[in-house]
Amino acid sequence: MVRIPDAKVALSTASVYPESTATAFEIAARLGYDGVEVMVWTDPVSQDIEALRRLSDYHGVPILAVHAPCLLITQRVWSTDPWVKLQRAKNAAEKLGASTVVVHPPFRWQRSYAREFVRGVWRMEHESDVRFAVENMYPWRYRDREMLAYAPDWDPTNDDYRHFTLDLSHTATSRSEALAMVERMGDRLAHLHIADGSGSGKDEHLVPGRGSQPCAELLEQLAVTGFDGHVVVEVNTRRAMSAAEREADLAEALAFTRLHLASPQR
Repeated sequence: MVRIPDAKVALSTASVYPESTATAFEIAARLGYDGVEVMVWTDPVSQDIEALRRLSDYHGVPILAVHAPCLLITQRVWSTDPWVKLQRAKNAAEKLGASTVVVHPPFRWQRSYAREFVRGVWRMEHESDVRFAVENMYPWRYRDREMLAYAPDWDPTNDDYRHFTLDLSHTATSRSEALAMVERMGDRLAHLHIADGSGSGKDEHLVPGRGSQPCAELLEQLAVTGFDGHVVVEVNTRRAMSAAEREADLAEALAFTRLHLASPQR
């Protein structure tokens, strides 16, 4: 008997870059994704709660998660104060009906923020029903040099958080054992970014199945254990030569994910 997976499969709006947030909703609806994760970045629509609500209603695609603006290119989005960014991400999630805010560990040069990060995330968890799922990152590498860019740690399992996001492109980049990291996360794993990577040192975000990560094995494991978080396709389609090629990659990623989440009942 085939088990119906509890997890919903969403499309990250980052997966259509350089196309717009609005395009991501359109593609998610056309391909049959269960929802979207909104990456808040420099696209004004991604920052506008009312615009996002209209897109969600028009396409019939719920917003399942909000990715707080934690990237280098979003340092001035929703304030330069990282706590204000998280507060605004929480407010957006609450107003849009999203259950999860994805957040990266601080950059090391954000010293005050990094010092208070673990306690601050716990405090925000207590203030809302929204889950703050801290994402695994990776050391930055250039040739034979390695820079530890995140604090307290690029591996969030070395600190005490209530919820985690696992990103399989990032496990490839950090050359971590993905299944071992899942085991350390245990029942605190709340959110999955499904992607792939070759371990090259670059954050590749390949379509799952095109790299070296145990994407299929992990999805099957989550299905058997009744994972009820969200599985979010977060892949890089920037090199797609056409809209049709981009859409084909996103359809392939969705089919792969659903196939391996439909694990035989045990």
